[in-house]
Amino acid sequence: MDIVVKGRKTEVPERFRKHVAEKLKLEKIQKLDGKVISLDVEVSKEPNPRQADRCDRVEITLRSRGPVIRAEAAASDPYAALDLAAEKLDARLRKQHDKRFSRRGARRISAAEVPDHVPGAATLNGNGSPVPSDETDGVPTKKIGSLEIQGEGPLIVREKTHVASPMSLDQALYEMELVGHDFYLFIDSESKEPSVVYRRHAYDYGVIHLSTDPMVTQAQPPAAGGTLGG
Repeated sequence: MDIVVKGRKTEVPERFRKHVAEKLKLEKIQKLDGKVISLDVEVSKEPNPRQADRCDRVEITLRSRGPVIRAEAAASDPYAALDLAAEKLDARLRKQHDKRFSRRGARRISAAEVPDHVPGAATLNGNGSPVPSDETDGVPTKKIGSLEIQGEGPLIVREKTHVASPMSLDQALYEMELVGHDFYLFIDSESKEPSVVYRRHAYDYGVIHLSTDPMVTQAQPPAAGGTLGG
């Protein structure tokens, strides 16, 4: 992989190109991200004399199999701008590297271990199936709506079921304003998944989309029944 240095509305001297190769050491970058595809450095110049202290701008773009990382900086000369941009790039690369490392190091817990890590989780047996209520130290179980509550449990004061037709995000916002609520649950017409729009600060809105976890779907037991033969 080579470093591509180009100028935008300005000439890039050979001396600066050599300085880029010395400053952005590929061995160091590849240690932090071993899937780097390309590294581009673009130099531009601001002709406005009022911005003499920030007239030279350097933008570094690193493309890999993961997200694109960009770092840019402006200074009174291209060498100083490159130094600042290189520092930003190094910091962002290290952040991405640490994030990947922490994800690899995180150990997944089994279903049977969930109660030890999550307070209030359902008790599971060795096969990962819920333990019947009569095996949980005699704690009384009651049914509220469609929920089975052990002990005191959460207080459900109302349960509603609505029939909803798929709609667009704009229509969901309109319906939320129409009913005067701070949120509105709907079925997205594009994804066919449950979604929620909600009111944020001032006139801003937010949206939450739900999608099926493929790991959970794969873990579901096969449906009972035989296969129809031709």
